[in-house]
Amino acid sequence: MARRDFDPETVKPDGRVAAKGAVFDAGADGPWRGFLAGEVIGGEITVLAYGNDTPGEGPRLHVHPYDETFVVVEGRARFFVGDEVIEAGAGEAVLGPAGVPHRFENIGQGRLQTIDIHHSPRWIQTDLD
Repeated sequence: MARRDFDPETVKPDGRVAAKGAVFDAGADGPWRGFLAGEVIGGEITVLAYGNDTPGEGPRLHVHPYDETFVVVEGRARFFVGDEVIEAGAGEAVLGPAGVPHRFENIGQGRLQTIDIHHSPRWIQTDLD
């Protein structure tokens, strides 16, 4: 299916060049594999890689001054976002709105792997527990 959502003539390049940066070391141990701040490559988002193999384990409750989008790459997770509890599996995404405390945990057998997109060129976070 061909898409034509906008007229390319209406968008002018802003002078940035393509850039590359490492998000994580695929051979690293531990749940936090790494992150890439958008400001390093001239982008508007920061990308984190998280994963663990233990049911019930996950990041602590925290909050950001911007939205965060979680993409479940492998496994299943239970997200706690404010008063909402959302279960998501591989191929699904969950939004954590700005200012709403959130956390998630592995609920499957085996690995949970997520890519966490911070809608900010820098990672800014306050842990709440």
